[in-house]
Amino acid sequence: VQLVESGGGLVQPGGSLRLSCAVSGVTFGRYTMAWFRRPPGKEREFVAGIRSNGGHIYYADAVKGRFTISRDSTKSALDLQMNSPNPEVSAVYYCAAPSALILSHLRVPGAYDSWGQGTQVTVSS
Repeated sequence: VQLVESGGGLVQPGGSLRLSCAVSGVTFGRYTMAWFRRPPGKEREFVAGIRSNGGHIYYADAVKGRFTISRDSTKSALDLQMNSPNPEVSAVYYCAAPSALILSHLRVPGAYDSWGQGTQVTVSS
């Protein structure tokens, strides 16, 4: 399984940024997918997750209402739209895929087996 993130960079507070994750080596449409992040000096934390059919979506409280996760099975792509970011969301962002088709604890990093290399997001004026 290969996960390749893109779209990170420097963004001003109140701006917007869209992260993408290209997924290969797996039947993308069958799996729950998620975004995590690692802020400086902190542990990896859950950002957003989306079930295989896109029907159930989950967000960390800190990003609810500002971030939107989506998936496109025709392109095997997972996206994260970040609106009105503040400096506190600066981190390395990772997309993640599990090996299990049924995933109960989708907010836990240990539930995922495959990770991208990460993309740096810096929010600063």
